[in-house]
Amino acid sequence: MAEVGAHLTAAPAGGDRPSVFEAVAQDSLMAAVKPALQHLVKVLAESNPGRYGFLWRWFDEIYVLLDLLLQQHYLARCSASFSENFYSLKRIPMGEGRQQPLATAGLPKRQHWKSLLLLVLVPYLKGKLEKLVSSLREEDEYSIHPPSSSWKRFYRAFLAAYPYVNMTWEGWFLIQQLCYILGKAEHHSPMLKLAGVRLVRLTAEDIQALEKKWAETTPSQTHSFTSRVQSALRRALGGIAFSLSTGLSVSVFFLQFLDWWYSSENQETIKSLTALPTPPPPVHLEHEPSSALLPSLKTVCPLCRKVRVNATALATSGFVFCYRCVYSYVKAHQRCPVTGYATELQHLVKLYSPES
Repeated sequence: MAEVGAHLTAAPAGGDRPSVFEAVAQDSLMAAVKPALQHLVKVLAESNPGRYGFLWRWFDEIYVLLDLLLQQHYLARCSASFSENFYSLKRIPMGEGRQQPLATAGLPKRQHWKSLLLLVLVPYLKGKLEKLVSSLREEDEYSIHPPSSSWKRFYRAFLAAYPYVNMTWEGWFLIQQLCYILGKAEHHSPMLKLAGVRLVRLTAEDIQALEKKWAETTPSQTHSFTSRVQSALRRALGGIAFSLSTGLSVSVFFLQFLDWWYSSENQETIKSLTALPTPPPPVHLEHEPSSALLPSLKTVCPLCRKVRVNATALATSGFVFCYRCVYSYVKAHQRCPVTGYATELQHLVKLYSPES
């Protein structure tokens, strides 16, 4: 079953508490999916701006709507986000004892909506804030506001404070993870604590209940038009969410590979792997270059051994001759007199000097 995950692992005897590696891995899953999808949309938009340009302009909003639908589907069916279910985890309310509710039971409404907002809204707002800071930094370099402008002072103070705010935010997550590793906290992420839930592994009963729920069909027995419309709408949304989840389950590793491939840290490695080999030097023809043919003075023609008249260069080799000399030679032999490279009359380039 796609929703249960492609790699269910048996829980160790130590308990249902997931390891920090599982917890961090499921966090990084969706963080890798978005940049990869963003790159695919960018390629589409660049290939056909008229048709797909709007996808690039409104990517954040389209993505947050799809993410909202996806996470709502999984929270309602599996009591977990998409990435948590992919790693065979589920959410249970804080304070639950040994008797844990099944994954199919869903979360209480309060924890459900808190989880949904924190899963979808917080990453969206954080991404928008980062884009705002980036645009303000660019505007600060080319700003037209006068130096004493209160707006300029405000956003300069905002730009100065943002790195410290971001460091505090990331430090909060790091400290929480360290406490989780040391067994001093039940959550590896502050977002779980704010939602009032904690992560546990799926049990055998959870897996059986999920498979049973997925296999069973629930034919609608309502006859009112409104009920039928609502039922059809729920099935349509469920089908879209299932398509998204199945597609992500199949392509998640491919998307992670794309994220790695186009990351800035790997560009030098990729260039070395994809760089074309250095072409070999041009093969000389029958006539090999001879240093004895070249005069010691650069103003002397290699053919007539006199000071050049109407200096003319060969585009195929770069050597300079008198126009009459090189014209007659190329017309007769179709090659450069020095290097022997194949040459035509159209390769003669007249040179103009200030003296001429």
